[in-house]
Amino acid sequence: MTPPRNRPPYGADERTQLVGWLDMQRAIIGWKCDGLSEADAHRSVLPASPHMTMAGVVSHMRWVEHCWFEVILLGRPAEGPQFDDGPEDADMMVDDIPLAQLLKEYDRQCAVSNEIIAAHSLDDAGRHPDFGAAAATLRWILLHMIEETARHAGHMDAVRELLDGEKGYY
Repeated sequence: MTPPRNRPPYGADERTQLVGWLDMQRAIIGWKCDGLSEADAHRSVLPASPHMTMAGVVSHMRWVEHCWFEVILLGRPAEGPQFDDGPEDADMMVDDIPLAQLLKEYDRQCAVSNEIIAAHSLDDAGRHPDFGAAAATLRWILLHMIEETARHAGHMDAVRELLDGEKGYY
């Protein structure tokens, strides 16, 4: 089930607003996939970006969450398709993975990210010694993740409309 797409309260504190806006954009990622056939979820409609399928974007967002919160912020090992020596956009190459599985993995990763967010100060900086981005604070990472997730939700708006004409926001 897709989580509700709710904006945070107008007078909420900074953390509640940051997490609230990120959660809303995350919910839009799932919402854009509602009702898609498996074939459409994996169908490419952008000739210059063949891996930017609905399923590919869901997978990418899962790995972006993992990278920023687990690897960059916590300093855990840099594991995952974006760190392998494979092709560029390897995290979007998911033709053989069902959309439902990708959405479940994304939801699970978002839950892990939210646990990490809850356990740290907004001023805590990353810890991974091999990435310059580890200088970023959790506040910066949250702002970046709102931007990153919203950007790809916008891609999904366009891809979904090209796939089957479905459109809508919020």
